[in-house]
Amino acid sequence: MKSHSIAGRLALLFGLSVALVSSIAGAALYAFQAAEIQRHKKAELEGRFTIVESMAGKYGDLVLWEKFTEKLSDFTPTDGSLRFVVESPDPRFAFGADFLADAEGSSQGFGHAKIEGAHYLTLSSLIPSLGERPQVRLTLAIEHSDVDKAQLALALGIVIISFLAIVAASALGWWIARRELAPVDRLSEHSSKLGGGDLSLRLPTATLPVELEGLVHALNEALERLQKAYVQLSSFNADVAHELRTPLNNLIGQTEVALSRQRSSDEFEGVLQSNLEELERLRSIINNMLFLARADQGDLAGNLVDVSLAEETRKSAEFMEVLFEEAGASFRIEGDARTKAEQSLCRLAITNLLDNALRHGETGGAVTVTIEDREKEVAIGVSNPAEPIEPERLQRIFDRFYRADPARSNSTDTHGLGLAIVKAIAQMHGGSVYAHSQNGVIRIGFTLAKSIA
Repeated sequence: MKSHSIAGRLALLFGLSVALVSSIAGAALYAFQAAEIQRHKKAELEGRFTIVESMAGKYGDLVLWEKFTEKLSDFTPTDGSLRFVVESPDPRFAFGADFLADAEGSSQGFGHAKIEGAHYLTLSSLIPSLGERPQVRLTLAIEHSDVDKAQLALALGIVIISFLAIVAASALGWWIARRELAPVDRLSEHSSKLGGGDLSLRLPTATLPVELEGLVHALNEALERLQKAYVQLSSFNADVAHELRTPLNNLIGQTEVALSRQRSSDEFEGVLQSNLEELERLRSIINNMLFLARADQGDLAGNLVDVSLAEETRKSAEFMEVLFEEAGASFRIEGDARTKAEQSLCRLAITNLLDNALRHGETGGAVTVTIEDREKEVAIGVSNPAEPIEPERLQRIFDRFYRADPARSNSTDTHGLGLAIVKAIAQMHGGSVYAHSQNGVIRIGFTLAKSIA
């Protein structure tokens, strides 16, 4: 698609606006000036006609009339710019050439006529009879060419000035647009430098017009999120490679040892059993990663049914009864709430929280599950005594493959996706996660919205 310049379009719009305004103003000015010129011309003709009409009305005999016509001859300029005509049924009282046959207008008042190709403005009036003179019609004709030329010059002047105004407005509009759009050009120049390996670069926010501040801040925030996502992805890829490398190395090492010399069937069976455990671990990691990928794509929980969180917690604890006995931990539930949830996912999230409490809590400690029924959501939290976790680490315990303290016991038995799955399940139900560490007790939980959008 062909691109268009904003400055060019603004200049065109400026030009069109000025063209419209100047056309209206020019037409109004032309009409007003033309009317004024016509009015002055008519006033000039009326002034002369009044004098001649007054003289013609005083002469009623032939001798005086002949003197009057001599004066009319004297008044007539040689260039023909002013002409006198007297029409009379008595030829003795007639005067002037007969050009009124082509005249336009009534027998009295103003009119127009063409004499020898020239345009004339005429004024006629009937003069009553007096003495020997019958009633006559007196007509004065004044050349109108100067008025036509003045109107033509006025029209050309208005057109030329309007054209120059349009060109000037367009050029000035283009210059103003380019000047005001200079920040956009600077942003484009800075944008071309982004992505060169340095994700910390941001668009400049200094000396920006108000209209661009919101856009630039939004873009910088998007770049900030992109940088965090990239760093998280890079770290995640490294963690995935690390987690997959350990079982793969175990598989390869055990297989190489088994094949290094002759083995009995029992020894091979033991190797295969060990390899199966590593393969199960790999499958678990892959399945969890596929689940998290589906959650990242915005999937919401389906197959929602009415569940009791206390009942789901009790069933999960019964499933983990052996682990509770091995850890010597007690278990209790406080409160209950009902909500719509995907039962298998809800039970998986609770199981992961209980497993986390048993693995990282103090041996023989009490595991307490607290369930709250809030206005728009339900919350379930698992508390257990454990070593305190620093706030900066506590904020990251829901990150994938993150371990708050790799030196803790049993930290190598898991692959660090349990709490990340809890977070994904909460988000799929329109909820969130939380974690607190205070007075030697750690409480980790999640919320579920009562209605999923």
